[in-house]
Amino acid sequence: MMDRLRIDRFRIRPYDLPLRRDWRSARGGFERRRGWLVCAATDGAIGFGDCAPIPAAGTEAPESAESALLNACARAPGRSVGEMLGMLDNGYAPTPAARFALECALLDLLSQAEGVPLRRLLAHDASDTVPVNGILGALATLTAADLDQAAEAGFRVVKLKVGVEDPPSEIGRMLALAPFVPADMRLRLDANGAWGYDEACRILDQLAGLPIESLEEPLRIPDPTRLHALQERAGFPLARDESLAGLTADADLGGLGVKRIVIKPAVVGGLRSALDLSRRAATAGIEVVVTGVVESAAGLWPTAQLAASTGSALPHGLATADWLAEDLGVAPCLTGAHLSLSDRPGSGFTPHPDPNPE
Repeated sequence: MMDRLRIDRFRIRPYDLPLRRDWRSARGGFERRRGWLVCAATDGAIGFGDCAPIPAAGTEAPESAESALLNACARAPGRSVGEMLGMLDNGYAPTPAARFALECALLDLLSQAEGVPLRRLLAHDASDTVPVNGILGALATLTAADLDQAAEAGFRVVKLKVGVEDPPSEIGRMLALAPFVPADMRLRLDANGAWGYDEACRILDQLAGLPIESLEEPLRIPDPTRLHALQERAGFPLARDESLAGLTADADLGGLGVKRIVIKPAVVGGLRSALDLSRRAATAGIEVVVTGVVESAAGLWPTAQLAASTGSALPHGLATADWLAEDLGVAPCLTGAHLSLSDRPGSGFTPHPDPNPE
């Protein structure tokens, strides 16, 4: 099918979406998400992808992404889906966010042509729901009321950004909030590479006994030996996320120094690369969590389809739609702490009408 299905047209549409509140982390923040909606058309069907680069997370710069998208648009007409996927495999590694968006549009088309939801194109035994964690933002802004609200919504794991303030202040906040964390809730912390090794050791010791589910990217320099030492010290999984950028296909995942990896398909270069990485991780005994990059619904839908195909029962970082004050379409339905995916062929994304059609 992929060699018979030919592309009539590729086009990209820039977007600029405001957030409901600022996104803050140790690597900086943003108050808007900018990117391009990618549209691939063939035989009356349209496939969609989302290119929303964020260099701090490990993607290319926006200028490089746009150049790669325009190059693909120029080369696409008349080529088959199979040819286009091969082109992405052979020339787009330096621009993973663009490659992810282009691949999503192609696989969306292919799964529509096959009459299956995208997740079942990726894995026949994919699930229909995806467990997710709540996303509460920076620890500095967290209140006991936020924890109660997340618990009432059904979340049992909530994610907090740490490393934004100095460690003594954040430890003080953690200790003050700990009594208000519901008994069946755990905190997923993300330091975004904020700390040196000695600092991280002290922080881990002070976190002992608190309801921590995991800690992502504790070290400024993610040396595997030092990460392994920290993992031995911690009573919960440590995870690598943005430091996976540039990971080779033959890398020893058992040598990363941590018990978990966080896979962003826009960082690792697409759904197929992400799925392959998740399978290699499972073989190596490494836990997997899939997250997005606070992109639009056009990116969230295929990322949720990917998460459903990995087989990982851990809560994934995909409850981000509510952070956007505006969106390009309707996001996957969040019911409690799960995203529900339909059996409709394709990724599931349908755009709102284009206010500026050509």
